[in-house]
Amino acid sequence: MSIALVTGAGGLIGSEAVSFLIGKGLEVIGVDNDMRAYFFGAEASTRWRLDELKARHSRFRHVAIDIRDFAAVAALIADVGSDLWLVVHAAAQPSHDWAAREPFTDFGVNATGTLNILEALRRHAPAATMVFTSTNKVYGDTPNGLPLVELETRWEIDPGHPYFERGIDESMSIDQTTHSLFGASKLSADLMVQEYGRYFGMNTACFRGGCLTGGSHSGTELHGFLAYLMKCTVTGRPYTIYGYEGKQVRDNIHSSDLVQAIWAFASAPKAGRVYNIGGGRFANCSMLEGIRLCEQIAGRRLDVTYNPENRRGDHIWWISDISRFQTDFPDFQLTFDITATLEDIHEAGRRRWVA
Repeated sequence: MSIALVTGAGGLIGSEAVSFLIGKGLEVIGVDNDMRAYFFGAEASTRWRLDELKARHSRFRHVAIDIRDFAAVAALIADVGSDLWLVVHAAAQPSHDWAAREPFTDFGVNATGTLNILEALRRHAPAATMVFTSTNKVYGDTPNGLPLVELETRWEIDPGHPYFERGIDESMSIDQTTHSLFGASKLSADLMVQEYGRYFGMNTACFRGGCLTGGSHSGTELHGFLAYLMKCTVTGRPYTIYGYEGKQVRDNIHSSDLVQAIWAFASAPKAGRVYNIGGGRFANCSMLEGIRLCEQIAGRRLDVTYNPENRRGDHIWWISDISRFQTDFPDFQLTFDITATLEDIHEAGRRRWVA
């Protein structure tokens, strides 16, 4: 148990994982070529976070390779070999809106990049554990067919439905639904991660996340709901709500909680596992509820407008049922509710945003 490899090391989950794993005594190699700046512009660059990690951790090594380059990925993993204990694969093109602009880029990063890592592991470090940050978008817009009820500030599922108490579990179908191209590329990767686990007996897991967030998030309009919402509130930047009267609901898991879940799995891995992972009933909000909390924490009003046209394939209501993960790892508990998460985002981001 000596080396961990983290892809997307400058991003939200990647950077959280780097610091956490170094704290656990591992050497960490971080793969990140700042594609986020290419996707979303300079303000979304992860360079600032990579610079922080390099300055803070002597046991962190940054490698700026592109995961679409199999030769480079394979050479890196071959060089580490049997010393590689864990791969946290968090690199991705994360926006379903952006994916439609460049489908080949989206699929190359999300699907082909994941396959490259899996095959390099199979050839050079098959005993290593791999955790893949998948997405609830693998279910497409199937959740929108659930019996939903419109309340004052949110959509909610009918109280008589089995999902009411805990949320949506992993039995939901992934077929006959609109995924977005992003959802399709992530689903392709998700299935391949499962298959390498089941077919080759490798320790792999798909963590199908809701909204992943936290103070290290470089949020932008196309990705990073809560972080971008708080950023707009603090800076006075206009914010647009798209559809569903602003009552669409998301659960949100703080990056610290997600990394704790990754560590739990890595400490007792299994082959080809799939888990819905998110804030669940413990940490969720509608767009309207999130706006009110941001305004309270920041002490200023958000300049918000409403566009009645929702994003295609967007979920009206999503709350993750994480009970399968908690059954396998009963010591895991969520610690950040929505208010604590937004306070962390505000504290971590306000100086950087104003500057």
